[in-house]
Amino acid sequence: MSWIWEKSKSVGNGLGSFYLLPLELTKVCDAWMNRWDSEGPFKPLHLMNPTRVSFIRSTLCRHFGKDLHSARPLEGLKILDVGCGGGILAEPLARMGATVTGIDAVEKNIKIAGLHAGLDPQTSMIEYHCATAEKMVEEGRKFDAVISLEVIEHVADPAGFCKSLAALAVPDGAILISTINRSIRAYATAIVAAEYLLNWLPRGTHQWTSLITPEELVLMLQRASISVQEMAGFVYNPFTGEWALSDDVSVNFIAYGAKKND
Repeated sequence: MSWIWEKSKSVGNGLGSFYLLPLELTKVCDAWMNRWDSEGPFKPLHLMNPTRVSFIRSTLCRHFGKDLHSARPLEGLKILDVGCGGGILAEPLARMGATVTGIDAVEKNIKIAGLHAGLDPQTSMIEYHCATAEKMVEEGRKFDAVISLEVIEHVADPAGFCKSLAALAVPDGAILISTINRSIRAYATAIVAAEYLLNWLPRGTHQWTSLITPEELVLMLQRASISVQEMAGFVYNPFTGEWALSDDVSVNFIAYGAKKND
């Protein structure tokens, strides 16, 4: 959860043709304040993060021919984390040797991320900006890998968002997107259970109609000149409190694709 965009022809906040709705800005900022508390409201995300990082690490090593078992397997790679929030993904990527840039539309998130990154010399060089993917495209920025986790379901124009991510990647670069499937099971677990029964997330965080199926995501990525190479699901075990990779993409899933040569 990082932002909800609304398309507009006239924007006065300097963020480009997408802007954050004021109500959503307040809601998101309040939620992210506890982002780094592993026992706080975002405990499930902290539990999921090692599984997400493991998939990203293995995928990027395979894509770029890196040594998976190296202490710094992502060294030499420029990676953009779109919707970085408090930096929960950006920091482990930096520790694996990547040159990381994190962007988020919420300035408070960027300040929190920068302060936390500064506590560790291995993460203090992360470059954080309060910006959108579209703004980075306008600046002509390019990265070896572009990653956006749990963001696209909050975007008004998912297809346009995919095109922006593609524009930020170098030819043959890697793009990774995770989101929630628009399935009955996802509605029961990610919305009803997570938001209303377990209170893992603020109520209203996810809108059923904004969720995206794997088939829809693949089509959007293909139209953005991204060839999907792999898709995996994340499943939660309520008895162990752990997440694991799975072939089951009925709820949480991640897609990895390669940008086609221009």
